[in-house]
Amino acid sequence: MNRTMLTALGMLALGLLGSTAIVATTTTPAAAKTLKWASQGDLNSADPYMRNQTLSLSIMSNVYEGLIRRNPKTLAIEPGLAEKWEIVEPTRWRFHLRKGVKFHDGKPFTADDVVFSADRVRSKGSDLKGRLPGVKEVKKVDDHTVDFVTEKPNPILHVEWATWGIFSKAWSEDNKATEVADPTKGDAPNFATTNANGTGPFMLKSREADVKTVFVANPNWWAKDQFKTNVTEVIFTPIKSAPTRVAALLSGEIDFMEPVPVQDIDRINNNKGTRVISSPETRVVYFGFDHHRDELMYSSVKGKNPFKDKRVRQAFLQAIDIQAIKTKVMRNMAEPSAMMIGKGIHGWEESFKRLPYNPDAAKKLLADAGYPNGFEVQLDCPNDRYVNDEPICQATVGMLQRIGVKVNLVTKSNTVLFGEYQKMETSFYMLGWAPGSYDSWNPMQFLHRTVATGPDGKPTATCCNYGRWSNKPFDELVDRIAQETDQKKRDALIHDAWKIAIDEVAYIPLHQQTIAWSARDTIAHLEPHAGNEFLWWYVQMK
Repeated sequence: MNRTMLTALGMLALGLLGSTAIVATTTTPAAAKTLKWASQGDLNSADPYMRNQTLSLSIMSNVYEGLIRRNPKTLAIEPGLAEKWEIVEPTRWRFHLRKGVKFHDGKPFTADDVVFSADRVRSKGSDLKGRLPGVKEVKKVDDHTVDFVTEKPNPILHVEWATWGIFSKAWSEDNKATEVADPTKGDAPNFATTNANGTGPFMLKSREADVKTVFVANPNWWAKDQFKTNVTEVIFTPIKSAPTRVAALLSGEIDFMEPVPVQDIDRINNNKGTRVISSPETRVVYFGFDHHRDELMYSSVKGKNPFKDKRVRQAFLQAIDIQAIKTKVMRNMAEPSAMMIGKGIHGWEESFKRLPYNPDAAKKLLADAGYPNGFEVQLDCPNDRYVNDEPICQATVGMLQRIGVKVNLVTKSNTVLFGEYQKMETSFYMLGWAPGSYDSWNPMQFLHRTVATGPDGKPTATCCNYGRWSNKPFDELVDRIAQETDQKKRDALIHDAWKIAIDEVAYIPLHQQTIAWSARDTIAHLEPHAGNEFLWWYVQMK
């Protein structure tokens, strides 16, 4: 398989963007400007390896660069810190690194940093271990050449590397940050938790968790002549309250915000000086179950786990009126999904249909499973991560109540809740997923594949099959998908795997949400991104 064919595998989502209100462009940057923006949640950590979460990865991708990057318009793979790559043997990829690149502290970028970062991203605390699937060795050939040796052929080895930022080996060692620290798991923060040293277009200046994080432009960025941004400072402020966030935009306190509450879209568009930029997002929001425990942690059912019965899972699915959520909660800013991937992801098929909303059928399924009167269970839901996440969960509580299921809703900030998910301390939960590879293998591997366990029986990997669904025939298909280079055969395997997961109701997919960004007219140009990444080097201020 030649490089052109390989790169094509990373261009699976061409044409996803179709913005309904694109910001006007300009080719001549004005005087240097400060970009002020807000989101509903905060950056989890300055260390991008800590959490596999879009907002944090998006912010820190402006600081740490990968060997590749993706064009926000086409999602095509482009050279990043690697100028080119090739497969020199079926199980050996060779990457030729860009020369003359320096980290923010002035030290040169070399192959040693790539080898080190490969070890660091697979260290104990990392949530990005899956960035190097099946890689058994990362070998320095010379200062600007690195080989990745895989156990088996892997046609999509590099497609997720746009969000695998390269760390400086020397900086990490000097500051005792060679491993990842996750304070939400009880780890003591290390230097990389609040400091950063990448090669990217922006440098971290200061960080106050849950208050404000400030970045400044990197004057020595190797690609500065390729992008005509005039942004020299970025101030990011988390504003959890949607009304407060909208008020900050309308008053001019911030230049940009995301996500836009769907109920405020018309208000923002009708306000002089502000507009909404919308486009399809690849993310699917879904509910997950604890498939593993013999008794649920948070349920009235004792001595057994009702979610181990497919009939119960299907009852929950058919009790959810997805069209009502689309029209009333999301105000048509979502597309219901039968799959755990949305349109634009390789492997999506229109032929897979969602089971119809049918509360009577759901009641019968519960009765057949031995729960004629329903039962009680806790639903864990983020309140600052997805578009209308808490209202979706509130609506679901009422829908499940109609079939006799009493749902105790617990809502928390994603920075807290996702830490609990990683410890698998949940019975029924909301999450969302946007495959960084734009390929089905990603959610199959990370959301569905059986979680590995150590000699003590405890899980050794926690991203991101938090309910520990397990199906051996599915696992075997995923392993074959990972190494099949014949595209037709690979697509057939993908179809078969999705059929198993959908038939077994491994999860309840809800919808593919729509990106809704908003900008003031102080911003002359920006690029919407189907992966919902805000890349500041594409921004031009008036």
